[in-house]
Amino acid sequence: QVQLVESGGGVVQAGGSLRLSCAASGGTFSNYAMGWFRQAPGKERDFLAGINWSGKMTYYTDSVKGRFTISRDNAKNTVYLEMNSLKPEDTAVYYCAGRPAAAGIISTIRLWNYWGQGTQVTVSS
Repeated sequence: QVQLVESGGGVVQAGGSLRLSCAASGGTFSNYAMGWFRQAPGKERDFLAGINWSGKMTYYTDSVKGRFTISRDNAKNTVYLEMNSLKPEDTAVYYCAGRPAAAGIISTIRLWNYWGQGTQVTVSS
């Protein structure tokens, strides 16, 4: 059973940056594709970015492409989300998730097996 713990959230002004981290334990990290999602108040959880087991393939939803960067360090069992040019509409709880590497990356929420507890990101205008 894989456990995921996010960190790095906080309050930042519009135009600022944050780097989120997600530390994994309980499994072989490189066996999993990883993803970042977010959920704003009153809205559904949305896929933001995904990364394959090696880190060589990444995917982004259009709303964050060019502003957010997903990366991973398999030696540290950690996946990151670098967020730049933050906007008030980026305010949400951010979650990391994992699924078996062989299953690939998909935006469908229910097909991700493991989830962290989330970290709050608030962007002030």
